Amino acid sequence: MRAANRVASLLLATALLLGGAAVAVQALLLTAHRPTPLDTTGWFDALSGTRWDDPTVQAVAGGTLLLGLVILVAQLRRWTPVRLRADDREGWYLHRRCVERRLANAASAVPGVRRARVRVRRRGGQWRPRVSATGDPAARAEIEFAVHRELHRLTAPRPARIDVRLLPRRRPA
Repeated sequence: MRAANRVASLLLATALLLGGAAVAVQALLLTAHRPTPLDTTGWFDALSGTRWDDPTVQAVAGGTLLLGLVILVAQLRRWTPVRLRADDREGWYLHRRCVERRLANAASAVPGVRRARVRVRRRGGQWRPRVSATGDPAARAEIEFAVHRELHRLTAPRPARIDVRLLPRRRPA
């Protein structure tokens, strides 16, 4: 989402810069009683003669309102972070997907566990790993220990808790 925000900001800034420059040049030329590159009488008459009851005006206003609401919701939504802060000081970050992959490999290394998947969420400065795996439910403590050990290797902040969800292995029919 960060790249989309930067592209949208760049496009908006360019449009505002070009529009502001055009208005400034137009105002200077009108003040100096010189011919202007933009004909101001046509668009002024069209805008001053347009009513709110016109279906085109209502469609454009509705579309603009919906686009604004979509942009607002996209900005207010909490997105999954790409980077996770590794320490209390500024500057040290780890890529979330890489951390998830390493924690999943650590959980899969526990005997009796297959197909481990890890999602790491951040709540303030705390990380909240969630492990979903298929295997023996008695291996929950071993999985937590393996994930804690891998987090210690990564010098990550110690999580308050690790959510482990173990589904029993299906037996063949």
